[in-house]
Amino acid sequence: MAEQYTYAVARIRALEVALFSNSTIDQLIACQNYKQCLQFLEEKGWGDSETSGDAEAMLTREEEKIWELVRELSVDMENFDVLSYSKLFHNLKAAIKEVCTEDGGRHIYYEDVSIPGEAMKEIVKEKDFASLPENMREAAQEAYDSLLHTGDGQLCDCIIDRAALDAIYQAGKSAKAEIIRDYAESTVAVADIKIAVRSQKTAKSAEFMRRAMAECDSIDVERLSRAALAGTDALREYLMGTTYAGGAEALAESPSAFERWCDNRIIETISPQKYNAFTIGPVIAYVIARQNEIKTVRIILSGKQNDLPEESIRERVREMYV
Repeated sequence: MAEQYTYAVARIRALEVALFSNSTIDQLIACQNYKQCLQFLEEKGWGDSETSGDAEAMLTREEEKIWELVRELSVDMENFDVLSYSKLFHNLKAAIKEVCTEDGGRHIYYEDVSIPGEAMKEIVKEKDFASLPENMREAAQEAYDSLLHTGDGQLCDCIIDRAALDAIYQAGKSAKAEIIRDYAESTVAVADIKIAVRSQKTAKSAEFMRRAMAECDSIDVERLSRAALAGTDALREYLMGTTYAGGAEALAESPSAFERWCDNRIIETISPQKYNAFTIGPVIAYVIARQNEIKTVRIILSGKQNDLPEESIRERVREMYV
């Protein structure tokens, strides 16, 4: 197994040099307009001959390239399940809303997951929740019944999003790879902090936060909820006493700075894997880094398309892995 990882990591090391650095991102931001950004990306090898001039197709192709590479490395794909949970549970949420509201055509599905859009819609339509993975079944039934009887889309979101966090955390707890454990802990904790921040701004109740937040070791969700109810200062004070003090500082800066910190925290979590050559860690870290890279490029392209000033775009961009 160590030899297999050594080969895989060697491939990843060779590919890491092509990852965008912070200076490359600066160059992209400095492009004069949206069209020039696309040209810059194509010159860097993004997309393929069929995606020229189409940003969404280009970004989708880059996501496909990630998983094509991983399959070439012949490593156990189960190691990457935790990275797909957010998309998989999103498909469940979209399918329930489409079926229960009979509002077709408005919902976006991810196809690069174990249950793509059409398959998920069929499961929900037939109420065949037993065919879903075990960690989705109960939430699927509850969300479906809730939306059907109350029409409360936000409650549907809350039920499924909480189930997704629980699934990520459980995957982390049962994982042998340290990076999956660390990724799951940071992902759930950061999500809980986001819920607290948004709940504080929208005056949500303690009961709402308890339902939405997932338990994790590095955050006390009860204390976090109480802090959110007490106001922004109390929320920041609580965070300053945790390993997520950077979130408190970002909150004081701006909403954009806070959203950026949330993603940067995940990159900070995986960065030590650069120096570990004998486990699956560097491969998983590369996948997360590429996904972060694509997300950052999407933010920049959106900013350019909406004629935002460079300073405003820079405030939103994420830290790069390299």
